[in-house]
Amino acid sequence: MNPSPESRVPSPAARRITDPAAFGRVAVVMGGSSAEREVSLMSGKGVLEALGSRGVDAHAVDGIPALLDAVRAGHFARVFNILHGQHGGGEDGVLQGALDSLHIPYTGSGVLGSALSMDKVRSKWVWTALGLPTPGFVPLPRGADVHAAAHAVGFPLIVKPASEGSSVGVSRVFDEKDLDAAVALAQRYPGDLLMETLIEGDELTVSILADDVLPSIKIVPKGAYYDYNAKYIAEDTQYICPGLDGGAEASLRALARRAFDALGCSGWGRVDVMRDRDGRNWLLEVNTAPGMTTHSLVPKAAAAMGIDYRELCWRVLETSFDREQGGAA
Repeated sequence: MNPSPESRVPSPAARRITDPAAFGRVAVVMGGSSAEREVSLMSGKGVLEALGSRGVDAHAVDGIPALLDAVRAGHFARVFNILHGQHGGGEDGVLQGALDSLHIPYTGSGVLGSALSMDKVRSKWVWTALGLPTPGFVPLPRGADVHAAAHAVGFPLIVKPASEGSSVGVSRVFDEKDLDAAVALAQRYPGDLLMETLIEGDELTVSILADDVLPSIKIVPKGAYYDYNAKYIAEDTQYICPGLDGGAEASLRALARRAFDALGCSGWGRVDVMRDRDGRNWLLEVNTAPGMTTHSLVPKAAAAMGIDYRELCWRVLETSFDREQGGAA
């Protein structure tokens, strides 16, 4: 039986740049000083090797200060940003603003999309205002009454930092007796917290690459949920791509595109979603500089479209030309 048109894996757009020299000298900025430094270094190593294998004049730079010094000195024509997180992580709009002021094109979202996506509370406010589905939530500024918030949200629930990624500081809480420990863990990280309804069901993710919406991935961890260990260390997590069939897959991809665009994102990224047991999709967050490690999800989705890791890195780098031409927000 042939797959329905809605569930077929889409064909990628044609490559726009054919000569590696067209990119000029490229800084692959990685590492940095956020809580996700180690993941960023793993991602950056892969990107650097992939671009080099395709003849791109790419060089590693660790962190924002070193990058800006090199850019001001005229050493680079563009930047492949594979920093993760905030506070020196390069995913929160700070680096983007600095590069904009220096007229240096870069991969990924601009200031607005990066800053909004990094702030999970404000992401959810935007989606809610537009009628897009996201789990019920309560922002938790430092000093807030977490027990009152928990009763407002209801158990089971999630407690997490409002501006971290890679499952850093995230806890699932099924009973009030575990709430204080979950809050204490999340408070190890800078900024406010977020409490939201725990959606029980399937975890899915949809990657965006320029105008292409890649096939969804259904994540099936060996343990109770997709935590840091399952993302970056364990070898027994299952990835099903496409994650859904037929119209359900098409609807999920369309929702992901709307969520991505609503936050002013551009270039490439990844939209994380929970699908409950009644088949309803719930938006969790957008990652504007997703992981590019051997365990990462965007490369898996790209592979389902016939785009291998090296070609994916090339395609991501191509998106910097949209910013150079003033086409991205």
